[in-house]
Amino acid sequence: MKKSGILLSIMLFAVATMAQGYQVGDKVKDFRLLNVDGNYVSMADYPDAKGFIIIFSCNHCPFVVAYEDRMIELHNRFAPQGFPVIAINPNDTIAEPRDSFTNMQIRAREKGFPFPYVIDADQTVYPRFGATHTPHVFLVKRDGEDLRVAYIGAIDDNHRDANAVEDRFLANAIAAVQRGEKPDPAVTRAIGCTIKTRN
Repeated sequence: MKKSGILLSIMLFAVATMAQGYQVGDKVKDFRLLNVDGNYVSMADYPDAKGFIIIFSCNHCPFVVAYEDRMIELHNRFAPQGFPVIAINPNDTIAEPRDSFTNMQIRAREKGFPFPYVIDADQTVYPRFGATHTPHVFLVKRDGEDLRVAYIGAIDDNHRDANAVEDRFLANAIAAVQRGEKPDPAVTRAIGCTIKTRN
């Protein structure tokens, strides 16, 4: 009975740990997701990248809409430095039809997204990362042959007004990584809409 209890405790701890998703320093597993242009995208498609700005995003969330221009600016600024944006829609499209693949294509065209906007259709990627909101950012850096999480959280400290931003968390984190330093803070609170599932 004691052994069974210990085994159950270990299993529950493992499940709880997995549910949290990636932590700073964790190795990141690649994904292969459908982009709005009809092609599949993975991080392996960018062999020269120094890292990635992974943003869990969507169409309908007002927090995302407030950040879309900043997401474009981040890609245009940092992709040439080796840190491209990949936006991932994690929402179930039955639970939230506004986030359908067709609507993603329309939104990408409207905004002229210069980065891939892919769909986590079977909702297996966002739990692995531990994303909970849109937008939710994961800065990934190359570490030899591996990719590891360097920063998790918000883009900056003001979703309402880009002109009133005081702390550019993500940009500062990228700058720290480029200097060979650890971002400080390495984790901030992601503020946005919750990820939609059918449950």
